Amino acid sequence: MPIDLRQVAAISGMNGLYKVVKPTRTGVIVESLSDDPQRIVAQARHRMSLLDEISIYTTDEEATVPLAEVFDMIHQKYGDDLPLSEKPSNDEYKEFMRDVLPDFDEDRVYVSDMKKLANWYTIVNKHVGFTEGTSEASADDAAEETKEDNAE
Repeated sequence: MPIDLRQVAAISGMNGLYKVVKPTRTGVIVESLSDDPQRIVAQARHRMSLLDEISIYTTDEEATVPLAEVFDMIHQKYGDDLPLSEKPSNDEYKEFMRDVLPDFDEDRVYVSDMKKLANWYTIVNKHVGFTEGTSEASADDAAEETKEDNAE
């Protein structure tokens, strides 16, 4: 996957996203993903969600799509510039979501979720960044070459 969200968290009641720095005795030290990063201790009373564990519901009852894959789809389709106006309407968010993930579940994915998705994508794109993924075939070729080198 071209983006690693394992150390990126959203904290309930606090704006923005945070990078998990290290654990402490009473919680974890997090650093805000912003132009002026600040470190704070998120304690056990804070509800913290790692973005790597968040998925979006689809119309298939048993399927969800991980947030990292949705971010990747947005990045491939739009790059740095999202197709949303400065103050998007609810209909704009829904159209954006249909463009990115056509089979999202409209009954379980609310406009507030779509707003978070767009906001989080902007923050992650700016402060975490995407890496160019290698195709599985080229990764398999590299593994084969390593095996052959070791066999000699």
